[in-house]
Amino acid sequence: MNLPDFYKPVCFTLLFLAGAAFTALFFVQAPYGKFLRKGWGPSIRSGWAWMLMELPSPLLMMIFFFTAEEKGLVKWLFLLFWLSHYLYRTFIYSVIQGGKDKPYPLVVAGMAFLFNIMNGFVNGYGVFHLNLYDAEWVFTVQFITGLVLFLTGFYINKKADLLFRKMRMTSPREYVIPRGWLFNYISSPHYFGEIIQWSGWAIMTFSLPGMAFAVFTFGNLFPRAIASHKWYRSNFPDYPVNRKAVIPFIV
Repeated sequence: MNLPDFYKPVCFTLLFLAGAAFTALFFVQAPYGKFLRKGWGPSIRSGWAWMLMELPSPLLMMIFFFTAEEKGLVKWLFLLFWLSHYLYRTFIYSVIQGGKDKPYPLVVAGMAFLFNIMNGFVNGYGVFHLNLYDAEWVFTVQFITGLVLFLTGFYINKKADLLFRKMRMTSPREYVIPRGWLFNYISSPHYFGEIIQWSGWAIMTFSLPGMAFAVFTFGNLFPRAIASHKWYRSNFPDYPVNRKAVIPFIV
């Protein structure tokens, strides 16, 4: 079998995993961060876990980009947008995150590593080797709409990460009620931003792997945001009653 034989099965596998994750995560939360608990086997430091498990995403995208026959403006932009997120997530966030020294189960890191291999493969191969984008693509409704959503989500996600890091630095040994900016409206603006960001990627690339990634992002992060919201409510009696979980004023 060659790469085209794997492409669509892996895309549909990601869509299946999105549904499975969405269902399972309402019952069992992945054991890291505030949901860390015993019984999940050996672990490594969270900072190292994030770096190792995210690494396939930027690496595979660069491999597929530089091995593509055609590298026009649009594909350079797609590579830039992808790396703007994943180089930060792999090499910066893993170092600056507030809980970088906390244990992170190897089994969870391993599953994330495999996901990023599959996701990096289908997006890299699909966007750079299969889909054709001429220079006029930047003037299409799909590209412009997707770009606006991607940049909006990127900004929300990164600002929320940095604000949450500052809060953790003031209280490194325990969680506090997040306050300020979008934290006044939802418990997990970083998840909200990432859902918007990859929805933008799906529209901007107008591709099957882009859609699969966006659906998986929602399936993975939405139930975790709901669980985080419930966790804050149960651990802080004075938690703001009007604050929503992940979508301002709605959920």
